[in-house]
Amino acid sequence: MIEIFSSSIGKKLIMSITGLFLMLFLLVHLTVNMLLLVGDGEVFNRAASFMATNPAIKIIEPLLAIGFVFHIFYATIITLKNRRTRPVGYSTTSSNGLSTWSSKNMYILGGTILIFLVIHLANFFWKLKFGTVEPITYGNETMANTYALVSGLFISYWWYDVLYVIGAIFLGLHLSHGFWAAFQTLGWNGTKWLKRLETIAYVYAAIIGTGFSIIPLYFLLFK
Repeated sequence: MIEIFSSSIGKKLIMSITGLFLMLFLLVHLTVNMLLLVGDGEVFNRAASFMATNPAIKIIEPLLAIGFVFHIFYATIITLKNRRTRPVGYSTTSSNGLSTWSSKNMYILGGTILIFLVIHLANFFWKLKFGTVEPITYGNETMANTYALVSGLFISYWWYDVLYVIGAIFLGLHLSHGFWAAFQTLGWNGTKWLKRLETIAYVYAAIIGTGFSIIPLYFLLFK
């Protein structure tokens, strides 16, 4: 069992599984965040409150953290190993011959996304968990005014909107290769399936990249 953590195939398998897990999280996260565009913030605040107090989410949070750590750790190992054996980064080519700019720069994209993630967590997650966020009351329910926290940052700091959009674009580029590459590692490596997965990957990456870009642009241009 321990060999899976040290073998080349094992490392790629862990990368794929954690990557797919994180991609599912991104889809859920985007769905909730799109509620920022609905109404005056009540729908989003209620959704954010539900996510923050749901017992299942409390279990998933540490799993997400572990998933991120493993994904980054093994990406670093694979990249360093491949750079020692050939002059290009990991995942530049595959058995089906697909090679794109994203596939050749996955680690650079991932590193940029990590920087953005740290900034994102510091501005939102950390403040919600350990800071003081003003409360708001709907009927008999009082909850954190997460909408005010998020919208206030997007409205007040245009440069953060730009940074957020850049991060979303890089995330989309990273996912455009990572999606089908993960399934390839898991055995879906037939020519027919990889072509289909490549198409699905581009659609998924476009949804994630565009969706996360729309949110700051909405507050920058219309609020």
